[in-house]
Amino acid sequence: MSNTKSLGTPVRHRGRHRAETPPRGLARITAGLNTATGGRYRNAVVAASVGLAAAVSGGAAANGGDIAAAGSIAPAASTSPQISAASDAKLDFIRPSVGSVSKAQSDQQAQAAADAAKAELLKTQPVNDPAGAQAYASSQLAKFGWGQDQMQALITLWNRESNWTTTATNASSGAYGIAQSLPGGKMASAGSDWQTNYRTQIDWGLGYIKDRYGSPANALAFHYTHNWY
Repeated sequence: MSNTKSLGTPVRHRGRHRAETPPRGLARITAGLNTATGGRYRNAVVAASVGLAAAVSGGAAANGGDIAAAGSIAPAASTSPQISAASDAKLDFIRPSVGSVSKAQSDQQAQAAADAAKAELLKTQPVNDPAGAQAYASSQLAKFGWGQDQMQALITLWNRESNWTTTATNASSGAYGIAQSLPGGKMASAGSDWQTNYRTQIDWGLGYIKDRYGSPANALAFHYTHNWY
């Protein structure tokens, strides 16, 4: 069967053949790009695309830099007042150093404090107080290396000497105080208040027993034999 009409007019095909034909406008653009002028146009389009991409990338980097700069905080300026002084300025005070106080001065201050404490104690402490004197002596035994088992021997020893009386005086020898120091002035090594303070007398008496006999029990044993110690 013939594909032409009888009058010789070509038959327009439909469907598949029409879809294969490119649009006239696109065909003209494509044909133009293949010419010398069209090649320059194509290169210009590519260059513009590359420039746009670079501009976008640079803008992102710049924005990132702005963010980093905004995120950093500059250190605040110090508001503390600046203090300065001339090299020849005089100080209003001198701060003493720890080493400026000698050991002798420290010992002297300690002794003065101890004497003051004793003076205050004497205002309320009876001069003659056998019970108080024995209680104090008991509290001092450990300082000399003795246990409480030595206390009874000490009580007996000083009962025989003075009945634990601070002002006890031996009329014949001049021995004085609870420990019957001979002469009484020996006790001044323990304190200047040796005549009225039983604590001072006991401190001296315990030291004397320690040096001469070693213990109250040994001193009492000697006393039983010689009637003195």
